[in-house]
This record gives sequence, C-alpha cells and structure tokens, in this order.
Amino acid sequence: MTSTAVSEVEIRSLTLNAPWQWLQKGWQDFKRAPLIGLLHGVGVSAFGFLLLLIAYDKFWLLAGAFTGFLAVAPVVAVGLYAVSQALEQDKPATLLLVFRTWWSWRGKPHHDWRLVRFGLLLCLSGTGWVLTSAAFITLFSEHAIHRPEDFLRHVVLARDNHLFEIWWVMGVTLAAPVYASTVVTLPLLLDRKIPILDAVLVSWKVVMQNPLPMALWALLIMGSSLLGLLALAGSIIVVPVLGHASWHAYRDAVRADHLPPRARDIR
Repeated sequence: MTSTAVSEVEIRSLTLNAPWQWLQKGWQDFKRAPLIGLLHGVGVSAFGFLLLLIAYDKFWLLAGAFTGFLAVAPVVAVGLYAVSQALEQDKPATLLLVFRTWWSWRGKPHHDWRLVRFGLLLCLSGTGWVLTSAAFITLFSEHAIHRPEDFLRHVVLARDNHLFEIWWVMGVTLAAPVYASTVVTLPLLLDRKIPILDAVLVSWKVVMQNPLPMALWALLIMGSSLLGLLALAGSIIVVPVLGHASWHAYRDAVRADHLPPRARDIR
C-alpha cells in the first residue's frame, strides 16, 4: 500500500455524540461476550494491583507507570477488537478467536508480526514515559515522593511551585502524538492488510480531521481509566467496555472496505 492509497482511505466526519455512542456500543458488546471481557478486565486489574504493591512506596514510578500503561492499553485490547468484529459479523466470539488473533495454527504456528511489532513500539514508548516521569519528579521535587499522599501533598497541592502543572503538560505533550498514532491503528491492522506506517498515517488523519470528537474520546478514555483505578475492581468492567468501544471508534471513523481483509488462517 502506498501513501496515495492512504489518501484514498475515507475518513468520516464525526460529531461530539460519537464517543458516547462508542461507549454504549462497547457496553452492548461486553454484555454479549461477558466472559472474554471479564478475563481481560481481571488480567489488567491484577496487573494494576501487583503494580500498586510493588510501587506504592515509589509513587514517582507508580504515577509514570499508570500513564504509561494508557499508551500500551490498545495492545491489551486487541482480543476485544476481534470479539467486536466477530459480533458485528454475527460470527462466534470465543476464547479461541482471541488466541488466534495473535497466534494462528494450521500445520505450523503463525504470528501477525505487524501486531507484535507495533505492540513492542508501544511498550517502548510507555517505558520511555515511565522513566521520563520518574526522573522529572525525582529531580525537581523539593520533597521525597514515596507514597500517593506525598504526591498529593508536595506535587498536586503545592502552591510554591508549578511542578504538577509542568508534569501534566509534559505528559499531555508526549501523549498526544502517541494517541494520534494509535487511536485506530491496531483495529485497522486487525481488520485489513495494511503496513504499520500506513495504518499510523490513517490514525493521524482521523485525529486531524475530527479534532474535537477525538479529543473528547481521549478524555473519556483517561477519565474512565482513572475511575476504574480508583474503584479498585472497576477496571474489570472499564477495560472491556473501552476495548470494545475502541473497535466501534475505528469502524465509525474509517472506511477501508477497498483494502484486502487480514487473513487469520495459514493456507
């Protein structure tokens, strides 16, 4: 696929109601395949709980890890995209389908290395932010930040500096291009045969042509993720609903029917 073909991918105009509709559709998909969604949610919640146990006394790491996780969350949701795609086509949504999304077997194992490579790139970007966040807070905070209450007292509520504002702006600045590069990339890679770079360019087109709806979608993702984290077990529900909703965001924003579908089986 060439850049000319990328320009031919139709990007639909979205309204501010669209993100709310994606959440509604995500909830409907979750109710239709609850077991798969709950398994994803439990896995993410268990990881978050483990992270809290490990990094509770190192809040500079915990804060960076949470925001960094948002960067790699699309990789975690790939199986949920596959489930939503199957439900959309009235096909069975099973755990085998989720497994075959990453690893097909017909005579010999086969991986879709586009998904693997892009997932590794997101992991690198998330790790980079964790290290950047940790270094920033450690170097510029006048007080040692060990626990969440230390971060709240000495960073968020501090009035003698603007450390929290600078940290927040820095995070948004670094996260914005990652978000634009990923918001529909993995669903597109799952759905169609398209090189990674071209899928990223399509994702950027979606954001550039629909800045307000996609900005609202970013806020809903961050807000829902934070609420799920604060509610402890809330991520068990939030993760699958957001994952399914992200598939519908791709389907509403991008028309790529002229591209060949992605083959999941080995011939």
